[in-house]
Amino acid sequence: MFWYQQPSRNGLKLIVSSSTWSHNSYEDGYNEAKFEVNREKTDYTLMTIKNVTPKDEATYFCAASDH
Repeated sequence: MFWYQQPSRNGLKLIVSSSTWSHNSYEDGYNEAKFEVNREKTDYTLMTIKNVTPKDEATYFCAASDH
């Protein structure tokens, strides 16, 4: 599962990738303290943005892979 952020008028930025067999992998500038990913089941993932500020305004996307 991949989570992306798309700020207004900008391209997609990968926030974090997660899998059932490894820990969440955060990209530079992103961390679990701000973007918490909870994946209790293989077909369901929830990302929570903590302490939201105006700088967090964006469109957020998730993507999944069957690999």
